[in-house]
Amino acid sequence: MASKAAKVSIYVWEGIDRKGEKVSGEMAGQNPALIKIHLRRQGITPGKVRKKSVSLFSSGKRIRPLDIAMFTRQLATMLKAGVPMLQAFDVIGEGFDNPKMRKLVAEIKQDIAAGSSLTNALRNKPHHFDELYCNLVDAGEQAGALDTLLDRVATYTEKTEVLKARIKKAMTYPVLVLLVATLVSGILLVNVVPQFQSLFAGLGAELPVFTQWVIGLSQFMQFAWWMILGVLILAVWALRHGYTHNPRLHDAIDRALLKLPIVGTLLTRSAIARYARTLSTTFAAGVPLIEALGSVAGATGNVVFKQAVNRVGQDVASGMQLSVAMRSSGVFPNLAVQMTAIGEESGALDDMLDKVAGYYESEVDNMVDSLTSLMEPLIMVVLGVLVGGLVIAMYLPIFKLGEVV
Repeated sequence: MASKAAKVSIYVWEGIDRKGEKVSGEMAGQNPALIKIHLRRQGITPGKVRKKSVSLFSSGKRIRPLDIAMFTRQLATMLKAGVPMLQAFDVIGEGFDNPKMRKLVAEIKQDIAAGSSLTNALRNKPHHFDELYCNLVDAGEQAGALDTLLDRVATYTEKTEVLKARIKKAMTYPVLVLLVATLVSGILLVNVVPQFQSLFAGLGAELPVFTQWVIGLSQFMQFAWWMILGVLILAVWALRHGYTHNPRLHDAIDRALLKLPIVGTLLTRSAIARYARTLSTTFAAGVPLIEALGSVAGATGNVVFKQAVNRVGQDVASGMQLSVAMRSSGVFPNLAVQMTAIGEESGALDDMLDKVAGYYESEVDNMVDSLTSLMEPLIMVVLGVLVGGLVIAMYLPIFKLGEVV
């Protein structure tokens, strides 16, 4: 019953400010009466306050990781400026256009107002705040340096999301090229080739083998294009579902991706950057190295590196130096190992790991930029070969007829 009474909704309000001007906006709250009280505290005389109707499109607007990164950055900035936490949540919540994000901020504020710590309030939302995030915030609360730790978490979250976005961009571009090429070829086979086929039927001559092959493919496409499309959709769904729910398939795909010529290098550098960035952030927050390695393993994004980091954690727990354990794992490059060793010797491990992360993040950026530049002419080549091949197949009989005449 208590949870129902504490339900937070988004309200649209109208009112008059201290200057006598009409103002309006949106605010998260439990009921219109509390919204009016909050408005009066801001110097606004409330008028109409009504619950915001949720449309079909706005209800599906999900909370993105970048929303969490923005929330973390804003909270860190306000706490550094000395703004009380509950007031900071009010300001942050009103700044989001996403109603689900406003509701999330309001629910966290409500838990804190009821006496919960920020860490526990965040742990109540595991879909949006993972264990690593909560552990870092907990370390900040325990050390009495929450604003500093939140600033570190914000930087870590922002850079991690930027890195993920770069990887997605590099992986999405080739897929789009294949989709465009397939779509163009399908349209030509279904709509254009049949026009030439009716023309060739009146020639009464034997068609070249290549032309016969294209016409046969066109006839098959006209008959079974919907079956092909259905099989492709089913295959993509099955692969995605299996990757998510089948650990063996997930691990096999992760291992296979690392062996691909360009993609493997990109994913490897990305995993090393995530490893170094996460370990640097957790270690700087005062989390013990062994415990930090346990949190880092899942942040690398690939099962090969996850298993390697787990082995590194076991070796460090048995007394081995971090750099030696990294070298013995066989997945970390010499540069990352050497810089880690320098950090251990100088007592500045977090700074050196931060430099390792920065280096490999810049390497990922350079690779993505290079791939993007290479893919543009590749699109022209692929489309040229496919479309040009179909055009040649259709004009071969005409050329052959001209030779006979």
